[in-house]
Amino acid sequence: MILAKQQPVPIGVFDSGFGGLHILSALRDLLPAADLVYFGDSARSPYGPRPSSEIKRFSVEIARYLVREWGIAMLVVGCNTASAAALETLKEELEIPVIGVIEAGARAARLASPTGKVGVIGTVGTIAAGAYQRLLGDLELVCQACPGVVEFVERGECDSEQLDILLERLLEPIRIEAPEALLLGCTHYPYVAKAISKAVGESVLLISGAEETAFEVRGYELANRSHGGETIFLCTGDPECFVRVGARLYGSGLKSVRVVDLAELEGE
Repeated sequence: MILAKQQPVPIGVFDSGFGGLHILSALRDLLPAADLVYFGDSARSPYGPRPSSEIKRFSVEIARYLVREWGIAMLVVGCNTASAAALETLKEELEIPVIGVIEAGARAARLASPTGKVGVIGTVGTIAAGAYQRLLGDLELVCQACPGVVEFVERGECDSEQLDILLERLLEPIRIEAPEALLLGCTHYPYVAKAISKAVGESVLLISGAEETAFEVRGYELANRSHGGETIFLCTGDPECFVRVGARLYGSGLKSVRVVDLAELEGE
């Protein structure tokens, strides 16, 4: 049995960087008394262009670390790319509930447009994995990879002319197909929703799976136990950058972060 070296925290959330903060916000709103630990793998972000095998390895390392050091009782994979590449492996590796964001996003898309045309945008890795195509294959689906967008969010550049130009080019196929709803299949994308809406047209409904993910977490009994409502932030990259950019995305609740050396992820 793995014993936690820190006071056990019920729910762990991880992402390649800042995108999972959108999931964390939804969890905090729905479960205000829960203790949460957020892990941003900012030193190795973005995950999107990386091989699936590498993302899987990173995900397992982070999951084992959160169980070993923080005693988490549930893991939320707050990254679409990691969910597509590693969710099943994590469920096999861990003896705790593991929740991804892809199925929640698919449910949100069905609720928004049960019979119409739905667009899905995500990283190269997420779209190539075909997870949304399998879950929503009975709908009229339009999928588009959006390389480079995550990097803007990771730099905190969520409103820039360069981003508008990139999205206008990447999302031209979506604009032409004119779906009723567009699923933001990357947890970074809600932070640039305004620019995405501008590129595809304001008549297209933008959907995020954050709330659906939070509702799924709340469905577990352990998530509803009373705790202190503490949120702990961890990152593998520059802590000053993480706090500066993360606070703009998450809000004043992100004031400090603990740095995790990549070597610690390999410990037993």
